[in-house]
Amino acid sequence: MHDAPTTAGKTSSGEGAGEREPLSAGLKQRHLTMLGLGGVIGAGLFVGSGAGIAVAGPGIVLSYLIAGGLAMLVMRMLGEMSAAMPASGAFSVHAERALGRWAGFSVGWLYWFLLVVVLAVEATGAAQIACGWVPAVPQWGWVLIFMVVFTVANLAAVKNFGEFEFWFATLKVTAIVLFLVLGLLAVFGVLPDTDPVGLANLTGHGGLLPHGWAGVVSGVLAVVFAFGGLEVVTIAAAESDDPARAVGRAVRSAVWRILFFYVGSMLVIVTLLPWSSMRPGKSPYVAVLDGIGVPGAGQIMNIVVFVALLSALNANLYGSSRMVFSLAERGEAPRALLKVSGGGVPRRAVLASVAFGFVSVLLNLKWPDSVFLYMLNSVGAVLLFVWGLIAVSQLRLRPRIEREAPGTLTLRMWAFPYLTWLALVAMAGVLVLMLTDDAARPQLLWSAGATAAVLAVAGLRALRARRSRGPASPSADDGSAEAC
Repeated sequence: MHDAPTTAGKTSSGEGAGEREPLSAGLKQRHLTMLGLGGVIGAGLFVGSGAGIAVAGPGIVLSYLIAGGLAMLVMRMLGEMSAAMPASGAFSVHAERALGRWAGFSVGWLYWFLLVVVLAVEATGAAQIACGWVPAVPQWGWVLIFMVVFTVANLAAVKNFGEFEFWFATLKVTAIVLFLVLGLLAVFGVLPDTDPVGLANLTGHGGLLPHGWAGVVSGVLAVVFAFGGLEVVTIAAAESDDPARAVGRAVRSAVWRILFFYVGSMLVIVTLLPWSSMRPGKSPYVAVLDGIGVPGAGQIMNIVVFVALLSALNANLYGSSRMVFSLAERGEAPRALLKVSGGGVPRRAVLASVAFGFVSVLLNLKWPDSVFLYMLNSVGAVLLFVWGLIAVSQLRLRPRIEREAPGTLTLRMWAFPYLTWLALVAMAGVLVLMLTDDAARPQLLWSAGATAAVLAVAGLRALRARRSRGPASPSADDGSAEAC
């Protein structure tokens, strides 16, 4: 197998010696910490959580605990590997080291495709909100403005991306904290014109589990993908002064607080309002703020969702550019994408990612219910495939790191290997649920097709490489690559 790429301040050895990647080290710890906190606080929470409440009732709290627990385990695994072997390609590099080039190629391109397709949803959603505020500018005009602004920001120094995300995440985290404070005051009847609500909404209307455990399970399926986005912090850590220390601190600070934000806000919502009043597509946060008399609650939440969408757009553009740069660095993408500016920004990788992002946006605006819907379905379950490869990679790499470079294990997975296997079983369970759910089944099947296509390309590349080397050469795809 060819050598794994070096990372910012690190080499593939995992021991910290060697040459630096050409990428800059412009991200500070505060950037990474807020990126970790704000990376998953988005429209999926502020608006999409209504669908989960509708199917699970108050049991949505348990659904978020289960889904959030799975996300925490995945992030702990990823944090362990990224702290020991930081790289701009993060889990793609880890998969390559653990399983061979085919795995790094597959997970890298699948994740890149996921980001640039979802980018179109975020740009379109933000444009719809902005168009409501300033209807004189058409929706496509707002999309163009957002794409240009964030392309320019990502083409400049990486600290610009960090600053954008820092303030976006700060606003989102502040909004969640204020919501929790106001909600708790309303629960205890401290706010003007409010009385203590007690447990009436939790025990009435069918009880805590109005649809039984089946409702909780359906709730997990509805909310698990809202935790996607945490992975970007491990990609970004490679562009900090001390990647190993930075990613460890970011992961530690993020996972518990995010679970608190999600579960805490859901508990406030179902305590204050009857779960049966929730409607999919309508923000339960707006319903709560309206209920406790906050003036202009709808517009306030529109602003928060708008910022959340722009934040996700910015993070996805950054993550996709760094992922395709890492693929090019390892010979899995065109070498022309390796061109880096004097400030350490992979500008061609940024332009390649935003170009496909523009294509996705145009498809979303022109054919939202046909061509783009198929593309969106094709990435619907990719996050679970990525998480699965992260878990398998950690199972393979942990023993090697312990044997060859134990000093780099500054962040360790809990109860290894048992919780890693538990996470894999949970992911398999979610995939089975998707297969049995009429609404989710098309996403799973299209995603499986996209994954199979990428795996087929990876297999053909491996076969061609093996033939070009001849029968006497050792295989680069046997999964026997060194971990450190």
